[in-house]
Amino acid sequence: MDVLGSRIVIVAFDGWNDAGEAASGAIAALRSANDYDLVHSIDPELYFDYQYTRPATKMDADGRRQLTWPEAGLWRPRDPGPGPEFWVLTGVEPARTWQSFAAEFIDVALRDDITGFVTLGAMLSDVPHTRPISIFASSQNEQVREAHGLERSLYEGPVGILSVIEHFAESACIPTASLWASVPHYVASATPSPKVTLALLDRLEELTGVDVSRDHLRTEAAAWEASIDAAAADDEDMTEYIRQLEQTRDTWDSPDASGDAIAQAFERYLKRRGDGPGDHKR
Repeated sequence: MDVLGSRIVIVAFDGWNDAGEAASGAIAALRSANDYDLVHSIDPELYFDYQYTRPATKMDADGRRQLTWPEAGLWRPRDPGPGPEFWVLTGVEPARTWQSFAAEFIDVALRDDITGFVTLGAMLSDVPHTRPISIFASSQNEQVREAHGLERSLYEGPVGILSVIEHFAESACIPTASLWASVPHYVASATPSPKVTLALLDRLEELTGVDVSRDHLRTEAAAWEASIDAAAADDEDMTEYIRQLEQTRDTWDSPDASGDAIAQAFERYLKRRGDGPGDHKR
């Protein structure tokens, strides 16, 4: 049996870890492909600052106003197929008491015999939209690294909730892996980013062997790329900037390039991020 086991939780959160809504888009694709039942949800009063993540109001089918609160929950597939089954942990990144937040979900994972975690994140980076999306795949678990040929991240600095959950899972002897996608920073406003979401799901399938339904994303990714091409065609500076990024990426992909290029770019990205509330932190 693979080291990640037969019951794997796929984790992504809105906010700091989710540039271009790419990671949350991957979770949405998983949930749209199967029916899921809620296993556990947190009490939002314990973990959210409503001045930072505000509740929203909407009308129900009868025209009555309702409030929806920020949430996070663990979901299981209603009718899992053969092979490893994907559970889903998703929601809004909490604002406080992260240790309790992570411990609460790890307790549920232990109760329900979860065998592995895979966290999904996305970061803004100096990469061109015209080339394949870079995915940095890593693990702090030696067995996972050896089984799947993953990197070990040597980053030191501020982290997001994904890293906290990975730490608590590994401390509970549940192996973890992490997939981070690079989102072209100059298209940050062009969200969602289906090409990036597609790349995350492609790499997730490679990692786990689980077939992930994503045909609709191929069409959306092509349309996304074409729309950015059209915008760049009307801006000479943007066209030249993209050409420079393409040259850099092609150098990385050349046979003479270092195999650590993407990993080093990932580390540089994390090190240069600040602590401001508008930054996408890991």
